[in-house]
Amino acid sequence: MSLLLLLACPALQSPTGPAPAPWPDSRREVVTDSIFGEQISDPYRWLEDEKSPEVQGWVEAQDSYTRRYLGAIPGRQALADRFRELYFVDQVGTPVMTDSRLFYGHQLPDKNKSMLVYREAGSAEKVLLDPNGWSADGTVSLGDWYPTEDGSKVAFQRSENNSDEAELRVIDVATQEVSKIDVIAGAKYASVSWTPDGKGFYYEWLPTDPSIPEDQRPGYTEIRYHALGTDPAKDPIIHPALKDPTTFLESSLSFDGRYLLVYRFHGWTAADVYFKDLGSPGAAPLTGPTEFQPLIVGQPALYSVIPWQDQFYISTDDGAPRSRILVADPKNPARDAWKELVPEQTNATLEGFDIVGGQLVVAFLKDVASVLKVYALDGKEIREIPLPTIGTASLPSGQPDQDQAWFSFSTFSQPREVYQTSIRDGGSTVWAKVNIPADTSKYQVDQVFYTSKDRKKIPMFLVHRKDVTPNGNVPTLLYGYGGFEVSLTPGFRSSILPWLDMGGVYAVANIRGGGEYGKEWHEAGMRFNKQNVFDDFIGAGEYLVQSGWTRSERLAIYGGSNGGLLVGAVMTQRPDLWGAVICGVPLLDMLRYHLFGSGRTWIEEYGSAEVEPEFRNLLAWSPYQKIKDATAYPALLMMASDHDDRVDPLHARKFVAAMQHAQVDPATPMLLRVERNAGHGGSDNVSKSVESSADMYAFLKERLGVR
Repeated sequence: MSLLLLLACPALQSPTGPAPAPWPDSRREVVTDSIFGEQISDPYRWLEDEKSPEVQGWVEAQDSYTRRYLGAIPGRQALADRFRELYFVDQVGTPVMTDSRLFYGHQLPDKNKSMLVYREAGSAEKVLLDPNGWSADGTVSLGDWYPTEDGSKVAFQRSENNSDEAELRVIDVATQEVSKIDVIAGAKYASVSWTPDGKGFYYEWLPTDPSIPEDQRPGYTEIRYHALGTDPAKDPIIHPALKDPTTFLESSLSFDGRYLLVYRFHGWTAADVYFKDLGSPGAAPLTGPTEFQPLIVGQPALYSVIPWQDQFYISTDDGAPRSRILVADPKNPARDAWKELVPEQTNATLEGFDIVGGQLVVAFLKDVASVLKVYALDGKEIREIPLPTIGTASLPSGQPDQDQAWFSFSTFSQPREVYQTSIRDGGSTVWAKVNIPADTSKYQVDQVFYTSKDRKKIPMFLVHRKDVTPNGNVPTLLYGYGGFEVSLTPGFRSSILPWLDMGGVYAVANIRGGGEYGKEWHEAGMRFNKQNVFDDFIGAGEYLVQSGWTRSERLAIYGGSNGGLLVGAVMTQRPDLWGAVICGVPLLDMLRYHLFGSGRTWIEEYGSAEVEPEFRNLLAWSPYQKIKDATAYPALLMMASDHDDRVDPLHARKFVAAMQHAQVDPATPMLLRVERNAGHGGSDNVSKSVESSADMYAFLKERLGVR
């Protein structure tokens, strides 16, 4: 029988599968911390040391056990075959426009990694960077890339194992030669701002000195300038390090090269903005430390500034929780002299803006769906850019002095399309689209609103086949994130199609902590309000059961990173509500998260165990500390990456070990899957994504009893 026929038959079966062998042992040791008078036990502290041979052996044993278990699930190979069809397709990204060329990513159906390509007017596409040939084992990755304004050169990030740690390199487009001189280590989180003449760029530099404590390293970020053809070790420091690991620096240069902006971010809720007037467009770059003039400092708000024609155009949530756009004169930058251009909307949240074709292009979210509008520079609304239906659109990309722009659009049931539009005249045409080997017309998307514990209304999307209706027994996968003002919008995910074809429901809860409804929605789910996030997600699960869609035994949850924290928390708070849990690259030991990786940059979001009120708040819900012995927990598939240098995999290791010890039913699997040669975002190798998805959905299929 073909896979398509199998997927069309959602008959139920008992959660049979491979008889689980005892998982590998995890020794416990007596480790106790006294924190503000509380005695905190940490029996798996030894699993924090990834360099320890014992830990490496433990990881190998756990991962091997997991892969044997998942590989023995009936139908797992059929899933892999289907994901291979869905993932190995021809698709392009939204182009970046320069004076003479368009640059964009292009994934070919016979390649494991996306390439950087370019196109000149009237010419065919040409490959510029193809990471598929960079290493024999596919472990070297292409990160972000930044073309010059004239399109003659591109700076790009090159990393090992798709990790955040990277180096910057430069390629000449005409000769296709990568410079052997312009190689900059310490480009973790670096962005590039080219000077208009393309002779150099400003960037963020992070030292790689191993003597710097890991948790302090973010505070050593500097703003530097690199002149092409010079030794990067001698790049002048333009803005020194702040030596505060909770605050991080970013810089950007105006399109004409006159104004250099420096942002000092305090978490994800506030930013101080400074600027330097270099005197004239195309002015000579800075060659050493300089004094920056404050634009806005000390306010509990975020700001994004675009200089254009000697004015600063500013989006901010200062005085407007859903954000607005103002304009300031850099010669008189006092806050009370700013003029409002686009006021805060009563029914939509401003997501971002840019200047394209001499106009303001603005992206809004209205009940979690995209709205694009064009405004004149004086704030007068010109038009709305039509979108095909309710879905997710990217902010149009273009040049401030050129009319053409490009944006992408998709829905849960419509694959991504890239549109070309005229800012001056309006109207959009399809520039590129993804052809997925699936009949997406058979899927239906509904948006519902349910009530959380404190009576707050929370939106949620439900995606399913049109012939699937509530019967109290539909296998359901619930996804969430709930942090850092990240909005979960209705974009296409080919990974969910086999699940939908098996008769499943895919649900996305737009819980607090995200940015769907602006600053207040985010702040209602951070720090001392974090429990709201978990209550909202639990409320989503209860709604799916009470509204007749499913039952707890057939309800699974999934989240990654901060979303991994989310599912870890609700797994420990309501183990009875879920049939299975998939937890990816998570934070879980919230009393020690700030001591590893980029943890201290997240203190503004979560709080710190070094401050007593924040410690007590964290202790109340930290998933690792909330695990109770001899408890019937739902089945767990932990998905970690061995080169995750953003969220340390120690969280995954310790949580799985503790769960295996606590699980009262040894027939309920507690699994750790480790993606090799992968970073926080997983692997950029399509073949590995195929295997990862096959494992994930085979696990769901087996645990929820789906055929």
